[in-house]
Amino acid sequence: MRPKPARSLTTALRTRSTRLLAIGVAVASAGVISAGPTAPAGHHPTPGAPGVGDPYFPHLGNGGFSVAHYDLDIGYAPDSGRLDGRTTVRARATQDLSRFDLDLQQLTVSSVQVDGHRAAFTRQGDELVITPRHFIPKGRSFTTTVIYGGIPQPLSGPIVFGSKYGWMKTKTGVFVACEPNAASTWFPASDHPSEKATFDITVTAPKGLTAVSNGRLVSTRNRGGSTVTHWRESRPMATYLATATIGRMDVRTGRTPGGIPVYTAIDPTLPNPRKVDVFGLTSEITDYWSKVFGPYPFEETGAIVDGMPDAGFSLETQSKPIYSAVRSETTIAHELAHQWFGDSVSVRQWKDIWLNEGFATYAQWLWDEHKGRRTAHDAFRSAYDSIKPEDPFWKIDVADPQRDTMFADAVYERGAMALQALRERIGDRDFFRLLPQWTARHRYGNASVGEFIALAEKVSGQRLGDLFHTWLSQRGKPALG
Repeated sequence: MRPKPARSLTTALRTRSTRLLAIGVAVASAGVISAGPTAPAGHHPTPGAPGVGDPYFPHLGNGGFSVAHYDLDIGYAPDSGRLDGRTTVRARATQDLSRFDLDLQQLTVSSVQVDGHRAAFTRQGDELVITPRHFIPKGRSFTTTVIYGGIPQPLSGPIVFGSKYGWMKTKTGVFVACEPNAASTWFPASDHPSEKATFDITVTAPKGLTAVSNGRLVSTRNRGGSTVTHWRESRPMATYLATATIGRMDVRTGRTPGGIPVYTAIDPTLPNPRKVDVFGLTSEITDYWSKVFGPYPFEETGAIVDGMPDAGFSLETQSKPIYSAVRSETTIAHELAHQWFGDSVSVRQWKDIWLNEGFATYAQWLWDEHKGRRTAHDAFRSAYDSIKPEDPFWKIDVADPQRDTMFADAVYERGAMALQALRERIGDRDFFRLLPQWTARHRYGNASVGEFIALAEKVSGQRLGDLFHTWLSQRGKPALG
């Protein structure tokens, strides 16, 4: 994430909503469906936890199961703002499971099925609590289908630069950027980055609009006055990186010089005074990072550029970063670096956010160095010299920045300083061996700050605890040696 610089669809959605509501009514009262027979001897089913226990977001994610795949089928009517959805979650029980939760905010659920059987459900805050007809034994795979609808609302607060984020209505459609906790405003999920899964995302929108999501485009077809677009992300993805952005777009496809497929979608009404070539820069930068950070981890690279003045940021949505306007070359370098640092290698807990933002900010310095504008050392000194010792910047523990300041400038800039200090301590040879080893070791997985420090020590053969403490956690401006 980087801060700024024929039948109408409405009728179709209303028809589908009526049909889905009828399914929900047939359930009668979801809360009175029996949880099923007593478990056999040796099985002691218990409820899954309502969260994974992240210190910043204790109720995000869910316990008792591990998600493998999401199949989202959503319809959106921009005029009314209404979304109607059917989401199927394929998961595996990690305990004998009597009931379990999914994260879902705001929207109204009309029915839930588990393995094709109607299931009881209740709402407890942002939790959808599901009781299947029969308990689910540990190790068994199962599917949950939720039918729901409503008018999604963006979230707001101090976390994301004081900006709105999540599902944000635009003049022609919607801008969807969900870090850190807004994916569950538009689909039921285990909404924590430690719960990565593959995705199929099918979007029905009015004909004439383009729906852009993650991964590769599987199909597009017209149906009456609507267009149905199916995207597939076949690499594991954290829920907050999913998007279903809809609008009037100019689409360009092709390949990078290195052969990676590229898909860009840009709102043609946006001004571009700097004449930023989003397609060309995305291609060039993706290929360069593939040399520095290791092979590109996804099937396609690209960009979504859409007008959303309420969003004070751009976001590294997987395979296609989303920009809230035509942004700068350095922003593109930042968001594409996230495809390795944040998307392929995701945080284990949100306190590890330095592994995303410090690395992507440092990538901006590397890009300028690569282009011959200034060295990363000079960028480091410029940033260091510009911040006075008494500035609150130096009081944030970047290795554990706290929830409301997890996107503070220090996480970005001081995080990048830590990486330059590391580079100067261990030398270019070991530093540029370390980065691709890190992305290879944790490819499509999750990692922590402690694991990065341990790998840096292994690669360099040096003890580095003092360096990381100084640049990540020390209160007060570090002295330069």
